[in-house]
Amino acid sequence: MNAPVSLIMTLRNEAASLPALFASIAAQSHPPDEIVAVDDGSSDDTAAVLAQLATRFPLRILDGGGRGISHGRNMAIAAARGPLIASTDGGTTLDRNWLAALTAPFADPGMDVVAGFFVTDPQTAFEMALGATIMPDLRVVQPDKFLPAGRSMAFRKEAWQRAGGFPEWLDYCEDLVFDLTMKQQGARFAFAPAAIAHAHPRANLRAFWRQYYNYARGDGKADLWRKRHLIRYLTYAALPALLLTPLRRRQLAAPCGLLLGLGFGAYTATPYRRLA
Repeated sequence: MNAPVSLIMTLRNEAASLPALFASIAAQSHPPDEIVAVDDGSSDDTAAVLAQLATRFPLRILDGGGRGISHGRNMAIAAARGPLIASTDGGTTLDRNWLAALTAPFADPGMDVVAGFFVTDPQTAFEMALGATIMPDLRVVQPDKFLPAGRSMAFRKEAWQRAGGFPEWLDYCEDLVFDLTMKQQGARFAFAPAAIAHAHPRANLRAFWRQYYNYARGDGKADLWRKRHLIRYLTYAALPALLLTPLRRRQLAAPCGLLLGLGFGAYTATPYRRLA
């Protein structure tokens, strides 16, 4: 792929993760022609770390003013000089061939969007279990239905313009809505399973709960919850009934226990398979 590639990222309080991310960028077999990073209102040393990295990388730093990840992405893309945009996030590291695999499908001039893949990068037993629970499994991915995440995707700048950019009215799930908008416009998507980004899971239950709440809230604001979460929410609603019914009707204890056991097995089968 000979067209210039601009790597963009929106960052907030990522000072600790930036050295590993940029080390993985430096190791790319096909390095980006430029990097555009938006510091979206960080309160740590992100700005200072970026300034130091700019002495060693073709890096431009923009101030996002704390206006959110969508605004930061759009700001970076608008400033990017290349016709091809690769996107990643803080808190990730990239396989050596990530960018090469991600941009290879653009050899087809009709290709608009490429979905890379991402895997967990656990440091503790909790993070390993959480990664197995929330991360997709490459073995069961359907390439024609897999939608790219902002941490591992690439697209033509023209496709971004036609879609009207990332939705700035959303603070979470913005990449999913962006994908769906491009799908509705007839954009061609490809899946690049070898373009792997390693994402660090949340370190504890409190941080995961906040992430889960924010993503669910984003799905609600985007009116995606019925399709993505209805079965899950119905399961949560039925659980108290199954737990409380045996207290009033002891004869139903065995059927309720059986249903709980079957439900638990079905609900956790995929995470346990990933964990193995």
